[in-house]
Amino acid sequence: MTFEKFENEVNTLKKFFSIHCNDKHTNQKKEDYVVPYLDNSLKFEVSLCEECHNLLQYAISKLQECPNDPKPKCRKCPNTCYDKDKYKQMAKIMRYSGMKLGMTKAAQKLKKMFIK
Repeated sequence: MTFEKFENEVNTLKKFFSIHCNDKHTNQKKEDYVVPYLDNSLKFEVSLCEECHNLLQYAISKLQECPNDPKPKCRKCPNTCYDKDKYKQMAKIMRYSGMKLGMTKAAQKLKKMFIK
């Protein structure tokens, strides 16, 4: 996987975790990440609770170790690398955040149709 693809995957994870954690949990704290990949490093900060920070770190580590090229979506991967309980947590986060993002995009489209 190229660094650009890796960066896109991590940014997607960051966005989904932020939406879920901000809506469902309390006690978020800002944490800086420096994630090495290939010859580069990805730097970002995100505010999450401790549980979500731990799961995000786990997800990024699995992403770094992914042997597939091109990387499939995790739910379609023939060799799932996530532990079963972590996989269920990730599915819950992706489902919730995906719905929120979908509703936001639909609302933006409707707004554009009526407000010109």
